[in-house]
Formats: sequence, C-alpha cells, structure tokens
Amino acid sequence: MKIGQTLLNQMIEHAEEDAPNECCGLVSGNDGEARVVFRATNAEASPFRYSIAPSEQLDLMNKIDEMGEEVVAIYHSHTRTPAYPSQTDINLASGWPDAVYLIVSLERPGEPVVKGFSIRDGAVEDVVLQTA
Repeated sequence: MKIGQTLLNQMIEHAEEDAPNECCGLVSGNDGEARVVFRATNAEASPFRYSIAPSEQLDLMNKIDEMGEEVVAIYHSHTRTPAYPSQTDINLASGWPDAVYLIVSLERPGEPVVKGFSIRDGAVEDVVLQTA
C-alpha cells in the first residue's frame, strides 16, 4: 500500500491525542494508494478496544463515496502493545476483508510504530507500506 508520511503522521498524532484510549478511523484512496485520513471517535472509549458508532461510520462512508474513493484502510492504535492484530482485531476484521488494517503502536513512548496487515478468514499477513 502506498501511503504518504503525512498521513502516517496524522494517524500517530491521533493515537497520541486519544491515549490512553485507542483511536480509530478510516483511510480513503484508490488502487492501493491512501489519500485521506478520516478520524473517528472510538465509541468504546477504551484502551483495549475500538469501534466506530454506526451513524459516524455512515457519515464517513458517504464522504468517501462522494469523493469518488473507497476505504483502503482502517486504522486504530495499540497504546501498550506492539503493532500486531489482537484476536479481537482479527474477529472485527471479518466484515472488511479487502481493507488494510493499520495499527499505530505507542508501546514505546516517543517511538510510535505503524504497521499494515491484511486480515482474511482469520489469517494475518503483513502489508508493506510504501511511504513517500
């Protein structure tokens, strides 16, 4: 997936601002290239899980559709653990098999890490993030 450093920085900033709770949001684009980060509110307000309220998700999806783009990634943060999908993340991914899952880890203060994953049928595979 192609994603600019500016977009990665926006996700990191969101994660740091929402800590100690997880942050979450959507990334739009086309053809495997990320273009816009859409912050969402973590309806769980939890350091262990995330979800986007259905009404907010619909609003974001409509904005993305109006732009002529699609959801290319779903992002969230891990505030105390590595950037790797938890079992909860894997379970939640079943509804979005084509999206890349971006995880921002704040496990090491001052050293955020962002990694991408494909999650299909419970199988997790690394996705290379090509930054520009």
